Amino acid sequence: MSEAHAQRLLIVDGHAYAYRSFHAIRELSSPSGAPTNAIYGFLKAIGKMRTQLSPSHLVVVWDGGLAAERLAAHPAYKAQRPPMPDSLDQQIDGIMGWLQSAGFASLCRDGVEADDWIGTIALRAAPEMPVVIASADKDFMQLVSPRIGLLNPNDKTEKIWTADDVTAKTGVKPEQIADWLSLIGDSVDNIPGVPGVGPKTATDLITQFGSVEQLYLRLPEVKSDRIRASLEGAAVAVRRNQRLIRLKDEPWLATLDELRPRKADEAKLRELYRDWGFKSLLAQLIDRQPVQETLL
Repeated sequence: MSEAHAQRLLIVDGHAYAYRSFHAIRELSSPSGAPTNAIYGFLKAIGKMRTQLSPSHLVVVWDGGLAAERLAAHPAYKAQRPPMPDSLDQQIDGIMGWLQSAGFASLCRDGVEADDWIGTIALRAAPEMPVVIASADKDFMQLVSPRIGLLNPNDKTEKIWTADDVTAKTGVKPEQIADWLSLIGDSVDNIPGVPGVGPKTATDLITQFGSVEQLYLRLPEVKSDRIRASLEGAAVAVRRNQRLIRLKDEPWLATLDELRPRKADEAKLRELYRDWGFKSLLAQLIDRQPVQETLL
């Protein structure tokens, strides 16, 4: 994905970047005293990614709650996560309002996890144009292909991850990531792995057997008695983990054209920037206005 493209879709993990911005900028508030640290960081992050990638299409996808089938399979799924801090919660509507005023698509649906919707959009768009997913969520490594790359904000190189980068990081191929995670679990999502099986052991097992299915079909070939017994005892949990970790296809009736940035409502943006006290962003907008408008 290093070559120049006339078209490219950037998909942003909304809540992930809101949280990241909130924690990166500790203190910032509007003239009225309302918190604006997450809003400001989010706006700057979007601007930086647009400068870096020049996407022709852009969409921000938000979590709409936990998938019912995942909760049914594992009631403790993501149960350990603390509630969103009040001062961040107060800023989410502001971020969504800015996206609308700036002309960027923003998607959220009750009961639909952002990961699943991002995966759906990425896979449907990939035959039409290259896709970049902006997120640090390791679940997205399973989507990486010659047409889908990852922009991991935790990677200071700021490069777009390819399949080779996924393999360098994990030791397995993108199409093996779901099985690899099924063995080691995911503490972020409260999914327990196989006791005694860490990333290196999981990589060795997937490399040797190719998949979880083959691993369990050939379980007697596992040399370590301890690991073999642990795998046998966790067989049901591993199958459940596969269902939890694999991204689901979600109904999506929109077209890619709807993800093209629309003309911004600059009057509304000026109003928002004044309310938030974002003087530099306001100045940039005013500098672009016709002379007669700036004199008002």
